Amino acid sequence: MVTKNQINLIRQIKRKRNRKEKKLFIVEGKKSIDEFLTSNYKLYEIYSTHPSEINLDNVIKISDIELSKLSSLKKPNKHFAIFYQKNEILKSRNFYMLFDRIKDPGNLGTILRTCHWFGVDQIVCSKDSVDCYNSKVVQSSMGSLSKVNIVYTDLIEFIKKTNKKIYAASLNGKSIIDFDFQDFDGILVFGSESNGLSEKIKIVVDDFISIPNIHHNSSPNSLNLSISVAIFLSKINGI
Repeated sequence: MVTKNQINLIRQIKRKRNRKEKKLFIVEGKKSIDEFLTSNYKLYEIYSTHPSEINLDNVIKISDIELSKLSSLKKPNKHFAIFYQKNEILKSRNFYMLFDRIKDPGNLGTILRTCHWFGVDQIVCSKDSVDCYNSKVVQSSMGSLSKVNIVYTDLIEFIKKTNKKIYAASLNGKSIIDFDFQDFDGILVFGSESNGLSEKIKIVVDDFISIPNIHHNSSPNSLNLSISVAIFLSKINGI
């Protein structure tokens, strides 16, 4: 049975400010929970309507009604866990993917899954980007948050400390088809979903790269950000 203190804690950490203060976040569903349990994230508490499905001794059994009250999902998935957040440290890499003011939690979650798929284990986000421990980010990443390091920092300061060339995804620029990504060693920047790159980022970019719109008359004005990331990573991986 869930105590009042546990319920209060769960309600609190659904808010960004409280998550940051308590260094905790929520993961729902067995697949995602399993991914975090096998990662270097530390478990705080785990609840389940079917504890026998979780191979742990300290699972707190709850009812379906209790789970529905705790969950952020319309259709809760039996299992609900709280993990400790990590203080991510920037790791040295041949190339870096930077995200400037990304706001949509579903996009960030999908980007994490895409990066995980292509073997990218780190991304760098501006400080005003969406919180990676937002429940929608965690849910849409399907456990990939546990495998991809996310560092929040001042992007301009980060760029100043490197000697790498800066490339940015843009609607206007050199076609990705003509760009050689072999042994890519640089910084690739993506702007926000609605506003694109900030002016301070545009100033430091060496080359802008676009994904060509082949069917101009029938195509949308732009691609979803996570789709653009997948296309760029395909090219970088020589696909």
